[in-house]
Amino acid sequence: AYDEAHAEIFRRALAHLDHVTEKKMFGGLCFLLRGNMICGVHQDGGMARVGKKHEAAALKLQGVDPLSFTGRRMGGMVEINEAALKEEETLDTVLQLAKDFVGGLPTK
Repeated sequence: AYDEAHAEIFRRALAHLDHVTEKKMFGGLCFLLRGNMICGVHQDGGMARVGKKHEAAALKLQGVDPLSFTGRRMGGMVEINEAALKEEETLDTVLQLAKDFVGGLPTK
């Protein structure tokens, strides 16, 4: 399950990008850029695929933590808590890092 209000926050933040689609995955809703997951929402917040290159920069932001759904850290993925999702500057920064990483991947 995911929070539809969180999904709306991501929709607005990604609206300026072309080739963004949505797909229900992992019990939540994922947003794909040219077929590659860029971010997603779940019940308690969101996540972003920033890549290992940008992970340290993302983790310096308040409300951003390593992603670990199963208790095992997922490299290159970060958790965005609910408060950070609502902080436009934080969300924009995380999504820019994710766009930089995912934008360099081949289209699926």
